[in-house]
Amino acid sequence: MNENIVKRNELLAQKVIKGLESRNMTGYYAANKDEALKKALELIPEGSSVTMGGAMSAHEIGLVDALQKGNYNFIDRDKYEDKRAAMLAAYDADVFLSSANAMTDDGILVNIDGNSNRVSAIAQGPKKVVFIVGMNKVCDDIDGAMKRARNVAAPTNAQRFGLSTPCAKLGTCMNCKSPDTICCQFLITRYSRHEGRIHVILVNDNLGF
Repeated sequence: MNENIVKRNELLAQKVIKGLESRNMTGYYAANKDEALKKALELIPEGSSVTMGGAMSAHEIGLVDALQKGNYNFIDRDKYEDKRAAMLAAYDADVFLSSANAMTDDGILVNIDGNSNRVSAIAQGPKKVVFIVGMNKVCDDIDGAMKRARNVAAPTNAQRFGLSTPCAKLGTCMNCKSPDTICCQFLITRYSRHEGRIHVILVNDNLGF
């Protein structure tokens, strides 16, 4: 990565971290995927029950592989015959892993969900939520974050899942009411009432969608 972009991301990350702190959330900056993995494992004690909501960023830094091979109770919903049971288990987990579809430079997290298991677990349930967020997802404000979530993350995920939505075909949000829509629930996390619950690892890399 260009050294000027690296420096810019370092400075921007410090602004985001201050914003998170003002919202009773904790932020960290990782210069690369290896640092992000190390920090994530520091936040997840061995023996913890851990689950996630389909966060590609957690896969990309090697966190899912590390949890599957380590001394953790990793609840992998892909291995559950009863997917609903796996999703419900998330609400009593020690740690829930997620990314953000977008976030603002003053620490507000934006997420859109289809089944809503991910956004509901972010909002309430698991004892700790650990976000893995590439610096490519940081936007100037709520409007920019919402536009990114709807016009970048949603179409890409719809294509990834093979869904028949207008955005999957056109590459941009059409504000549809398609039966396949994954834009069912919107969650804006602007503050955490519970200190120490939400942790955001900002990674100096392009992660996820």
